[in-house]
Amino acid sequence: MSKTFADFSLDETLTQAIEGLGFTTPTPVQEQAIPAALEGKDLLVSSQTGSGKTAAFLLPTLNALANQDTLVPFKDRMKAVTQPNILVISPTRELAQQVCQDAIAFVRHMKGVRVAAIMGGMPFGKQIQQLKGAQVVVATPGRLLDLVNRRQIKLDMVDALIVDEADRMLDLGFSEDLEAIGDLAANRKQTLMFSATFAPRIITLAERMMNNPMRIAIETGHSTNTDITQTLHWTDGFEHKKKLLTHWLSDESVDQAVVFASTQEDTDMLAEELAEAGLSVVALHGAMPQTVRNRRLRSIREGRAKILVATDVAARGLDVPTISHVINFGLPMKNEDYVHRIGRTGRAGRTGNAITLATYRERGKIRALEDFLDARLNVSEIEGLEPSPPPARGARDGGGRGRDGGRGGF
Repeated sequence: MSKTFADFSLDETLTQAIEGLGFTTPTPVQEQAIPAALEGKDLLVSSQTGSGKTAAFLLPTLNALANQDTLVPFKDRMKAVTQPNILVISPTRELAQQVCQDAIAFVRHMKGVRVAAIMGGMPFGKQIQQLKGAQVVVATPGRLLDLVNRRQIKLDMVDALIVDEADRMLDLGFSEDLEAIGDLAANRKQTLMFSATFAPRIITLAERMMNNPMRIAIETGHSTNTDITQTLHWTDGFEHKKKLLTHWLSDESVDQAVVFASTQEDTDMLAEELAEAGLSVVALHGAMPQTVRNRRLRSIREGRAKILVATDVAARGLDVPTISHVINFGLPMKNEDYVHRIGRTGRAGRTGNAITLATYRERGKIRALEDFLDARLNVSEIEGLEPSPPPARGARDGGGRGRDGGRGGF
């Protein structure tokens, strides 16, 4: 098995970029996926968030682009309808932007290679200009098909099609769009699909879009990063949750934090109250214009804001290594989203903390989450902020409620 990026025999321009980014040792998904993709195989990869999968699909496909002898001259590309060689489909705008930034970093030393991101929420005219002459396009499905219909992009020259976070794509109802994109890019040589799980619906999608794909499973979608310490606080309600939130965010160990709220209203309200308390905070949710979302994400990435309060719109695609804490102020709608939420911390080999605040009325949801994770969350109490005694009820499997970090979900 390869132990360094040098073992992959990548093009010199990519090797330069990797060294410049300080990458030395590939992650498990990179170690397995890159050699297989370099051989031109179709891949279906199951890997947890924060595992380094973006580099696992960008490096081998960019390597093929770097080794092409017949690159169309830049001036000719700028005049013609855009015909990308590499197409990455992402479920959300935030993830598309993150993948685009990573691709730009990797092609830094590749002369004449253009990377473009196209997504909803941005003016058509501006995106059409950015799209001109791009060989690498990262797109959300709806806007991509819009631009195909407007004859601003053709997919007949796509060599590599990458479907990132396929499970999320299906959650958002993009199944038909994906198949339409697959048909438009029918001349492709390779398809790479990444998903948190190998659920039956993912296998069905892969069978329709891929040619005898090799399966690579790094970890199950139910697993969480072992570098993340997960803690559960029982609370008496909304006001008690706010006190616990303030306690955690005042902790000196917090570098940067993401606070997840259940609704857009809660997101704005929490951000406003935290700002009034003197904390450096920005809010992010789907009702905001894309330009505002971009600006706020940039303030987190550049370290100008310490706390991001967000709905699940930011749960995938946010890659900021300095996020030390994730706080679930509101529980996620789906258990899978818990895994993706807490994956915002403990990235790239760092340790992280995930704190979940729940009321006793939500113990059924916590029980279901623990069953999904096949693990118990550590229950903890803060001195002076202890919850009221739980309502009397039968013990589960003979177990009681944990205290002071003891095991047991409730």
